[in-house]
Amino acid sequence: MEEVVGDILDPDAVARAVAGCDVVYHVAAVSSYWRARAAQVYQVNGGGTRIVVDACLRAGVQRLVHTSSVAAIGLPHDGRLADEETPFDPQMAQFAYGHSKHLAEQEVQRGVAQGLPAVIVNPAVVIGPGDHYMISGSIIVELARRALPAVPPGGVCMADVDAVVAGHIAAAERGRVGERYILGGENLTYREIAAIVAQIVGRQAPRLTLPRWSLLAAAAAVGVYNRLSTRPPVVSSDQIRLSVYNAFFSSEKARRELDYPILPFRAAATRAYRWYAEHGYLK
Repeated sequence: MEEVVGDILDPDAVARAVAGCDVVYHVAAVSSYWRARAAQVYQVNGGGTRIVVDACLRAGVQRLVHTSSVAAIGLPHDGRLADEETPFDPQMAQFAYGHSKHLAEQEVQRGVAQGLPAVIVNPAVVIGPGDHYMISGSIIVELARRALPAVPPGGVCMADVDAVVAGHIAAAERGRVGERYILGGENLTYREIAAIVAQIVGRQAPRLTLPRWSLLAAAAAVGVYNRLSTRPPVVSSDQIRLSVYNAFFSSEKARRELDYPILPFRAAATRAYRWYAEHGYLK
């Protein structure tokens, strides 16, 4: 295996990276909900994808697997599970990360229209070992360090990292060109997630569920503070707002067409907890 180091925004570096490749996995992105970094989020996630697509077209790549996100998929408001056909909600455009991923998918579809055999995968909230930046595992670390008194009223779809990796490989091997595949797992409320994690780390589960109105008010206040601050926030106003929704997704299409496995959250969270402990995150 040859390692090629470069900037995703440098067309020449990307061209060198994909040269001679049959399959390209485009997983590079900025995963940030800090609005001060919104310009970078759009530049890397949207502009970087455009550069990758163009490089793959010129190189004659046989398959591009683009890692998007469930954040690029709309949330139905009638209690149904969102799937690959759920339209992007224009109101979600206020969240830079999800909107940037939506725009990146449009770049991939442009490439498909020009003859690029590309497939899109949309991972949910990925949990498991190796999350150095605690993008999704912060609840494990926080509960291991101290008991949390309350949780938000919403919920999310939790995907085992091993299943997501398998889904990427399967998408390269037999995903249909131009299609998107949700790589999810169990749909759980934050209360259910916290209860499972509390058992794993040996803490008491949160007893309270925060009311929706209080979180929306807090989001407004946090948004003002973060705009005035020069330091990255512990939590962003966007994250707080999203926590009041049930962001639940169906992985049936991936299960049916890619043999995608739906793995239990408890097992992934247990492996993540052990990894955090072994690497000093719980001190």
